Amino acid sequence: MEMAEENLNKKRHTKYRYYGSFLILALLLVILFLWNINSGSISISVPEIFRIIFQQKGEETAMNIIWQIRLPRILSAILLGGALSVSGFLLQTFFHNPIAGPFVLGISSGAKLVVALVMIFLLGRGWTVSSWALILAAFLGSMVSMGFVLLVSKKVHQMSMLVISGVMIGYICSAITDFVVTFADDSNIVNLHNWSLGSFSGMTWENVEVMAMIVLAGVIAAFFLSKPMGAFQLGEAYAQNMGVNVALFRVMLILLSSILSACVTAFAGPISFVGIAVPHLVKSILKTAKPLLVIPACFLGGAVFCLFCDMIARTVFAPSELSISSVTAVFGAPVVIFIMIKRQKLN
Repeated sequence: MEMAEENLNKKRHTKYRYYGSFLILALLLVILFLWNINSGSISISVPEIFRIIFQQKGEETAMNIIWQIRLPRILSAILLGGALSVSGFLLQTFFHNPIAGPFVLGISSGAKLVVALVMIFLLGRGWTVSSWALILAAFLGSMVSMGFVLLVSKKVHQMSMLVISGVMIGYICSAITDFVVTFADDSNIVNLHNWSLGSFSGMTWENVEVMAMIVLAGVIAAFFLSKPMGAFQLGEAYAQNMGVNVALFRVMLILLSSILSACVTAFAGPISFVGIAVPHLVKSILKTAKPLLVIPACFLGGAVFCLFCDMIARTVFAPSELSISSVTAVFGAPVVIFIMIKRQKLN
């Protein structure tokens, strides 16, 4: 009787933790949304912000600032931050290791290389580069880098060696990118340099529409894979016994993680450590790795993390703006160091 009551209390406590965690993430998202939309060289009061957004009434300058500059940037940070976090969780599930992530494994660098080549080739001929072209280029680069990572993973059995290989792949891609940029026109170099640093600035509503379609489709697809993902976390043999087609499932994980990280790189450039730090923090808060809970929490956590970092990037040294990747590294790298130390102690 006492044991049954204890189990009931434990389940109730777990349920409250889940509800509380999602509520805190949602509140942080709302607070940072309002804080971001109110931060800048021109301060706009909260009542006026609500009036402009919901009633589309207000001073013309304030309306243009919110609708044409701040809202697209904020929504981009939410969508791309969530996408990067979910992509990191998928890679961690694939490799069974919390240190795996798009930036560390060189996937973002591969996407950056191909996007840079496409931008230089098309812009050098006076052609415009569409959002879809950039996403396709980033996806191809992601798949090439992922292919090298998978080849290396078959040769080495230690995750530390795989991470080192991923870092080396990233360095190679960055070196080739720098070499190609050397022979680009000056105008192309400026555009590529600003993009390669990582930033949510300059987003348009067209960009938001495209990234929303891809990111939301990718996250929903990942969410529907929650059940086989949970079985896969317990081992490939267990997943096969549960009726999961492991080969097809692994391909799906690779494709989804590559599409999500490619979308981020195409629009905002390479962004570091979000894909590793946020999933770890989310799992620590929830105290579970169940994909059904972790995937939506990762999306919210990534959105919150990137909104916070973007606000710091554009306000701390205003009017100068920091690269978003520099800020995410400051907050994300300590989390990665903590994970590595913790794993070392467990081993």
